[in-house]
Amino acid sequence: MNLPNRLSMFRIFLIPIMILIIIFPYAQFEISMPIFYFDFVAIPLKNILVLIIFITASVTDFLDGYIARKFQLETTFGKFLDPIADKLLVNSIFLMFAVDKLVPIVPVLIMIWRDWLVDGIRMMASGKNVVMSAGVLGKIKTVLQMVTIITYLISNLPFELYGLPVNVFLLWFSTFISVFSGFSYFVQAKDIILETK
Repeated sequence: MNLPNRLSMFRIFLIPIMILIIIFPYAQFEISMPIFYFDFVAIPLKNILVLIIFITASVTDFLDGYIARKFQLETTFGKFLDPIADKLLVNSIFLMFAVDKLVPIVPVLIMIWRDWLVDGIRMMASGKNVVMSAGVLGKIKTVLQMVTIITYLISNLPFELYGLPVNVFLLWFSTFISVFSGFSYFVQAKDIILETK
C-alpha cells in the first residue's frame, strides 16, 4: 500500500476516535469537561479536541491527493478509497451534530443520500470498467463540508459575536453544492445509467 492510500486509511482510523470524544458519557464517569468562554460564546474542551483531530484528518485529505499526483502514485484503489474516507469523515461528524441537535437532520440526510447515489453510480460505472474519481465539484463539496464542520466546532466564532449565522448558511450551501455535484456525476455517467441493453 503506497503513502497516499496509507494517509486515507489513517483518516478513516481517526473517525472513531472523534466519535468517542463526542459521545463519551463524561458525567457518568464523573469527568468534568471544561468549557471555554469567548465573551458569551461557549466552546467545550471536547470540541477543541475533535477540532484538532478533524483538522489533522482534513490535512491528510489534501496530502494524499497531492502526493499521489506529484509522484504519480495514483491507483484504482486510491481513487475509490479517498472519496470513501472523505464521506465517512464528514458524514460521521454531521450525524453526531444531528444527534446532539446542533444541526437539523434534513440537510445531513440529503448529503448522505447524495453520497449513496453517487456510490451507486460509481458501482455501475465500475461494472463497465469505468473508474470515476472525485471531480472538481466533489472536492469543492468536501472542502465546504469540512469548513462547515469547523465553524460548528468553534461555535460559529467569530461570527456568533455579531449575530451572523455563518455556520447555518455554510451548512445549507454545502447541501446545495452536494446535490449539484451529485447531479454532475449522474450527467457524466448517464449513458451507463440509462443503458437499455
